[in-house]
Amino acid sequence: MDVRPIKTEDDYNIALERVNFLFDAKPDTIEGDELDILVTLIEKYEQLKYPIPDPDPIEAIKFMMEQNGLTDADLGIILNSRSRVSELFNRKRALTIKQIRVLTEKLHIPASVLIKEYALIS
Repeated sequence: MDVRPIKTEDDYNIALERVNFLFDAKPDTIEGDELDILVTLIEKYEQLKYPIPDPDPIEAIKFMMEQNGLTDADLGIILNSRSRVSELFNRKRALTIKQIRVLTEKLHIPASVLIKEYALIS
């Protein structure tokens, strides 16, 4: 097992090839341990090299509604205001702390995504 830190794109590609080769390795074997280490190194490299920004809060809400089969009316019930949903989706009004708390609980959207600033339309 010759595992090294992933510092370059070439190192990254070599590690990916090795993971593909080891993909069916049994746990608690030399190959399985090498696979675990390589996956950890690849994840770290990808986090540093290809960070994924948090989504726009409104788009995150719409996505989670779609995933859960919810309509605007359903969201209106969750937020206790159908007109508020329209204002939010048309970016006329920002999310309140109370709405963020409710959406985090009901739709399981991380608060860190919902508190992100976004442009409002006047």
